Amino acid sequence: MTLIELIEDSAQQLIAAQVAFGHGTTNAFDEAAWLVLWRLGLPLDTVLDGPDSQSYRAVNPVERAQTAILLEERIRTRKPAAYLTKEAWLQGVSFYVDERAIVPRSLIAELLCDGSIDCWLKADTRAVLDLCTGNGSLAILTALNFPDVQVIASDVSTDALTVARINVAKHGLQERITVVQSDVLAAPELQAAAPFDLIVCNPPYVNAHSMAHLPPEYRAEPGIALDGNREGGSDGMDFIRTLLQQVSLYMAHDAVLLLEIGHERAHFEAAFPSLEAVWLECSAGADQLVLIPKAALRAA
Repeated sequence: MTLIELIEDSAQQLIAAQVAFGHGTTNAFDEAAWLVLWRLGLPLDTVLDGPDSQSYRAVNPVERAQTAILLEERIRTRKPAAYLTKEAWLQGVSFYVDERAIVPRSLIAELLCDGSIDCWLKADTRAVLDLCTGNGSLAILTALNFPDVQVIASDVSTDALTVARINVAKHGLQERITVVQSDVLAAPELQAAAPFDLIVCNPPYVNAHSMAHLPPEYRAEPGIALDGNREGGSDGMDFIRTLLQQVSLYMAHDAVLLLEIGHERAHFEAAFPSLEAVWLECSAGADQLVLIPKAALRAA
């Protein structure tokens, strides 16, 4: 059996098992390639077509057996592949991840890395808050792309922050990223670091109906990172309501809040009808990332 045959066969098994994607891949072939290449110790960017293709590399029986075990675990447990490999990639940067934190996939990462957010920042932007940091990926991408800033990476989950600290150390950013446990903006250390020039936040925002119908792969993640109905609501906006009531107090004069709300734009606009926000374009369209200047928060 060749490498490409093993990947294609694995993809067919994933399709037959009706696993769900969305934690780094969007289809069975890419997911199978990720699992097979990782299991065989090959780079994830191994060329599978063209003159330098590794597609016809022979796969020996031991390698086939090792891959079969991993594939069976993916199908049986319905855990995202990242939890099995203990690694996720965001904007080409590698992060450690396990079940203590959500698999990093925030669309905010695109804007941090491609310069789309730059026009909203000041020349003297120095203080950044990554709220609901999870495994720390957005805080780390911020520090990597803006070498003059100091970042607070905050989350209510101490488990997630343990993973975040692993990643901060992995990227050697302990001097520029401070990890703080906080429920929204309540922690004294967070308040002492204010005002912030930029706040990025990928909060829990999934509405109650969607939560009830999530595939098992998403249910394998910490519910606190997804469920936006923590105060008994059903529209997914409970965390965001609390945040928007408080956040302007911790923002510098020209600061902005960059918020991800996924597929919940209708619920967001219904919850905050008087808020003048700016919807930003990303690979998923112009309905998932919203930028809110401090002045708009004060006016609303």
